[in-house]
Amino acid sequence: MAEIFGNAWVWAVIAAPFVGSFLGVLILRLPAGLPVAWARSACPHCGRELAPIDLAPLASWLSSGGKCRYCASPLGRFYPGIEIAALGVAIWAALTLPAPLLIWTGCLLGWSLLAAAVIDARHCLLPDVLVLPLIPAGILLQVWTMPEQWIDHLAGASIGFALFAAVGLFYRRVRRREGLGLGDAKLLAAAGAWVGWAGLPSVVLLGALFGIVTALIMRMAGREVGRVTELPFGPGLALAFWLVWLYGPLVPA
Repeated sequence: MAEIFGNAWVWAVIAAPFVGSFLGVLILRLPAGLPVAWARSACPHCGRELAPIDLAPLASWLSSGGKCRYCASPLGRFYPGIEIAALGVAIWAALTLPAPLLIWTGCLLGWSLLAAAVIDARHCLLPDVLVLPLIPAGILLQVWTMPEQWIDHLAGASIGFALFAAVGLFYRRVRRREGLGLGDAKLLAAAGAWVGWAGLPSVVLLGALFGIVTALIMRMAGREVGRVTELPFGPGLALAFWLVWLYGPLVPA
C-alpha cells in the first residue's frame, strides 16, 4: 500500500486522460440536463453507440484520424483537448505538491475546476454539482492537515460568497442587468474554503487580471467586446483559485 501511495504521481498521470474523457462527458451533458452516468456515448453525427475501443482516451482519436469509425464524420478536437488538459493538471500537481495524498487532492481540485471553467466559458454557467462540493472539501482538508487554521478557511468561504453576492446585487440594482452571478460567488466561496480568507484578495486580483487579458485577446482576434458584452468570469477565477492554492497568496500573510 505504501508503495502505491508513493507512486501517486504515476497513477495520477495514468488516470488523467480517462478522467479527462469523463470530464468531456460532464461538460457536454450537464448544461443540457442530460444523464451523465447511465447514457451510452454515441457519435454526434450518425448516432451509433461507441464501443469500448472507441473510448480509449487520445489513442482512439489518433487511430481514427479524428473521425468516427462508422460514418467518417470529423469528431473535432474537444475530447482530446480536455483529455490533454486533464493530463496537464495531473503533471502540474505532481511537479508542485510534495505528498502523495496531496497530489491526488490537487488533481481532484484541478479536474473539478477545469470542468467548471470550460462549462462557464461555453455557457456562462457554473454548475452547483461541480462547485458546491468544493466548499466542504476545502474546509475538511484544512481540518485534516492544519486543524488549528480551519476557522480561517470557514471564514474565507463565508467572506468569499458574501463579497461576490453583494457585488452582484449592487451591480444588478444599479445597471439593471446581471454582472456577477451567484455561480461566481459560490466559486469564490470554494476558493476561500481552500486558501483561507487571507488568500481571497489574491484570487480576486488574479481572476480580474485573467479576465482583462481574455477580453484583450478576444478584441485582438476581432471579436467585439464592449461594456455590455457578457464575459464569463469563472475561467479566470478558477485559474486564480488553482494558482493561489498551489503557490500561496501574492503577498504572504
